[in-house]
Amino acid sequence: MKCINKISAKKIILWIATLAIVFSCGCSPESGRITEKTNIIFIFIDDMGYADLGCYGRKDVHTPNIDRLAAEGILFTQFYVNSPICSPSRAAVTTGNYPSRWGITSYISSSAQNDQRGIKDYLSLDAPSVARNLQDAGYYTAHIGKWHMGGGRDVGDAPLISEYGFDKSVTQFEGLGERYLATYETFDRWKGGKRALDIQSEKLGRGVIHWEKRDRMTEVFVNRTIEAIKEAQKAGKPFFINLWPDDIHTPLEPPRHLRGDLSMQARFLGVMHEMDNQMGRLFDYIRNDERLYNNTLIIFTSDNGPDKAVNDAGILRGYKTNLYEGGFREPFVAWWPGRIPADKVGTRNTKTVMAGIDLPLTFMEIAGAARDENASYDGESMLLSIEGKEEQQRSKPLFWIRPPDRPGYAPDNDPDLAIRKGDYKLLMDFDGSNIQLYNLIADVGESNNLKDVMPDKANELKSDLEDWVKNYPHDIDVDKYQTELLK
Repeated sequence: MKCINKISAKKIILWIATLAIVFSCGCSPESGRITEKTNIIFIFIDDMGYADLGCYGRKDVHTPNIDRLAAEGILFTQFYVNSPICSPSRAAVTTGNYPSRWGITSYISSSAQNDQRGIKDYLSLDAPSVARNLQDAGYYTAHIGKWHMGGGRDVGDAPLISEYGFDKSVTQFEGLGERYLATYETFDRWKGGKRALDIQSEKLGRGVIHWEKRDRMTEVFVNRTIEAIKEAQKAGKPFFINLWPDDIHTPLEPPRHLRGDLSMQARFLGVMHEMDNQMGRLFDYIRNDERLYNNTLIIFTSDNGPDKAVNDAGILRGYKTNLYEGGFREPFVAWWPGRIPADKVGTRNTKTVMAGIDLPLTFMEIAGAARDENASYDGESMLLSIEGKEEQQRSKPLFWIRPPDRPGYAPDNDPDLAIRKGDYKLLMDFDGSNIQLYNLIADVGESNNLKDVMPDKANELKSDLEDWVKNYPHDIDVDKYQTELLK
């Protein structure tokens, strides 16, 4: 009898331990099936335009790895970032808010230049952060690559990247914490191969400094991403990783064997080629691990449109910094073998209008993470579209403000504001002038202004845009922005 009691006690203990393991890993005791949380890798390329990939129609680039990712996932044709320039675009995908809410409407520069333009030196820690939400939900979180939301130039008092909810951070000269600063071989104007911006970053301290050749920077960031994946696996956690390279932003320096004649075109093609090679290493690392392959979502997109001196947006009008489609409509690929149904693999979603402000809410829903109780989110979850179940239609318009220091490429006078509502887009200046109305389904190149043909539609969108500008909580210096409607 004593022996039976001992055996029963051991069985009970074993049964309790098994249940604990089952529920901690998300297993169903009825089915025995493990339902792990999805790993998320968010790749945010720098200054890559809508037409810069082979899978989006460009013929002279070498992007087989990214093209394969699209062929194995879903390619979206109507994805927008929420600013046509770097820092505010990055703030939007971090917070789920329009970046003007947090006083970031152009790239963050020196403290004097920021003050002159009426923008903040860094993203406030009071802002929502999707990394913080996922960290609270049990995720291992890492930011690898460009940050540019505070901590560059002379701004040494910005928060460390880790304070936004990242377990690990590795960046470059536009952020604080551990970072890699670049040396150059093909630019004679920088003595010793070092730019003043990188030297200035080194003097700020507040993190381990590595010096690395510019043409190896994406390789380094991919290496550190793979290390972060291993750290998450060792900790037994799902992971959320930002991989934000600073390619293909100028100054462009490809590896030696891809430099060609060192013209801008040759530099661009070489950097694209090498960036694709390094992305391929990461994609293959995920594919070659069955558990990662079946349980990882990769999102691949870019932070804003092309630099006019480097590349263009194909059939789209405009470039980086302006509010035409080329300034902020971006390539977008979702790769999710464990979730996207077979009949949706390799398809194009041409219907869903999605934006950077939607990504935090989408990632939180995927992770089962709670939203900030006191936050007001501007985006919508687009999970059903990303997993291929539905071509969602957004319930709210999208709005943009032009960077205050970028009035347009001479001799243009770019509109200050834009709204996308349904199939229509309206642009105008702050004083209500310079109205342009386009049907983006019929006229994606924005060449046929309908404001006189469809005055009722123009007035509807103009009213919506004015209401947003007047009532949305923009944290920007009105006088320095020199606006009329914000007064």
